Amino acid sequence: MGKSIRPEAAISGRRGQRRIFAVTWLTYAGFYLCRKNLSIALPALHSASGLGSLTLANIVFGYSLLYALGQFGCGFLSDRFGPRRVVGTGLVLIVASNLLMGLHGAPLWLLVFACANGIGQSTGWSGLVKIMASWFSSRQRGVVMAWWGTNYVLGGFLATAFATWAVSQQWLLPALGWRRGFILPAAVLAVVAAPFFLVIRDEPETSQPQNSVEAGATRDGRSSHSAWREVRALLGNRAIWLIGASYFFLEMCRYALMFWLPYYMVNQLHYSLTASGYLSSLYELVGVVGAVAAGYISDHWMQSRRAPVSALMLCGFSVVVLAQMGTASLGPVATGIAVSLAGLLSYGPDTLLSGAAAQDIGQAKAAATASGLIDGIGHLGALISPYLVIYVSEHYGWDRLFLVFAAAGFAAAGMLIPLWNLKPSDHSETIGPPLPPLDRELMINL
Repeated sequence: MGKSIRPEAAISGRRGQRRIFAVTWLTYAGFYLCRKNLSIALPALHSASGLGSLTLANIVFGYSLLYALGQFGCGFLSDRFGPRRVVGTGLVLIVASNLLMGLHGAPLWLLVFACANGIGQSTGWSGLVKIMASWFSSRQRGVVMAWWGTNYVLGGFLATAFATWAVSQQWLLPALGWRRGFILPAAVLAVVAAPFFLVIRDEPETSQPQNSVEAGATRDGRSSHSAWREVRALLGNRAIWLIGASYFFLEMCRYALMFWLPYYMVNQLHYSLTASGYLSSLYELVGVVGAVAAGYISDHWMQSRRAPVSALMLCGFSVVVLAQMGTASLGPVATGIAVSLAGLLSYGPDTLLSGAAAQDIGQAKAAATASGLIDGIGHLGALISPYLVIYVSEHYGWDRLFLVFAAAGFAAAGMLIPLWNLKPSDHSETIGPPLPPLDRELMINL
């Protein structure tokens, strides 16, 4: 084997990096077109089709279950077969399942296609994180991934606004009604996905072996030995489990707010569906600021430590949701401010934990697997969020539910305390042959 290729030599130019950044950003933002539309469709389904709260919770649970399970497998599949192939398959499945949800309004079919959508959605984050890890070096990873992580924050805001517009515009295909909330986002995602298939490559061409026979041998060797060794090493890394546990509580709160804020505003605060949709979209819009700020603070003032920034922001999130109990009666402006602060303080740690922290641990070779494990553990929290929301709000009221969210935020912060001083190694990361499955210094520190 020749010498390891340094990032500066391996990357095929800044132009290539910019192209990869832009297309992967747009792709994952597009994923949210067919994710956030479900939250907007819930109150519409409740009123137009007469579906009860438990039925709606079952649909969200089915989506979340398959999404969480898919996270565990799709990260490994992206490392094993290449993220372009895995993410591309997921995009096709997402578009098809959302179109079918718009055509079949029966609860059983909605559940089946929501589950299919969950599987497709689970391919996106880990696969695209791996592509980013292969195209960008570890230096200033927090900043790069913070800007890149605005894809799902801003994408969620735009998707919520678009779904709200699609559902509320009665003049647009009036016979479809609530079905517009599934069909139109699917059509837009099909267009957004085109650049992914045309532009994306798994890694810079200069990092690939020149000889095709050598390339095949390298891939086969990694498939049979390295991939499973990396998985075993990751499973034995305490940081994965602590970050995953923190992410569990964070995602339980984030998905509850992401899916049920419009429902809460319509049924508890008695806002209109349109007002609720646009107000709830502030959660993602202002979350962009939190995501970018967290990355800059981590890299420039915390020596690329992810835990302190995440823990402090999570504590701030808990304070905000506690305050919501007293400010909800003050009107839409106060509610909008609370929603905005909650987004700012939850999307910062969300981006750091699922992006830069996963890359720090997995490095380029196992970034998708590390990201998939953290995301998978985290989305087990998302899995229980719909039943938590329905049970607590209906039996004890929404104020008690916000108390639960505050406790979860403090628990998420507490899980990161043992990792307070953890930071990525200063070793130069290789892109191509050969890369250690885990950073040795990182494991020693644990």
